[in-house]
Amino acid sequence: MPNGPLSLPARLCLLAWDPARPAGAGTAHLPGPVRAGALTELAWRGLLVDEDGIATPVDLDSRTGDAVLDGLLELVRESCPHPWRTWVTLRARVTLDAVREQLVAEGCLRAEKKRVLGVFPSVEYALERVAVVEALREETRQVLRGPQPVAGISERDAALVTLAASAELLPAADVRAHERRVRELAERAVASEPGLREVVREIRTALAVTVTATALP
Repeated sequence: MPNGPLSLPARLCLLAWDPARPAGAGTAHLPGPVRAGALTELAWRGLLVDEDGIATPVDLDSRTGDAVLDGLLELVRESCPHPWRTWVTLRARVTLDAVREQLVAEGCLRAEKKRVLGVFPSVEYALERVAVVEALREETRQVLRGPQPVAGISERDAALVTLAASAELLPAADVRAHERRVRELAERAVASEPGLREVVREIRTALAVTVTATALP
């Protein structure tokens, strides 16, 4: 891995890249999964709490030291109150851009400057460390398929798989074949914070709806 363990939104971002496909292919609905991962991580850390279905910062001063998470915290603080499902998509590209900049700094992605129509500046991203993504994809498949008991899987890995399944970042055949395990992993993801069960469920539901809408012609 790069410098330390990758955050949940960063891992979801990398899972969208298939080293066997062209650069950027399959990443059209990436803002939703990345934002869902950031929301989940902030809820785990107790920095975003649920107040009658509204994602609410616990205070005005808390920081994580992670630029992506702190950026989302600041955005939520400065915005009108919204339910969790709204935050899965609201200005989600801001979080995606921050994650991609972070992954460029970590050496996982490469930023390539281009011009659209030869005039408008743009940035495209490509994989730089293919081995990191291949290892992450294999680890995720192992969590989904087993044979390790769900109770022995970390909450972070369980959350990664359940969010990735909702975002269609995993092979559909594998998800269908292991639907029961996905449900068990969803419970495992909030084992130490059962009060987050409804929050994570709402995030996953909103994410699935977003991905479906993005895939429509």
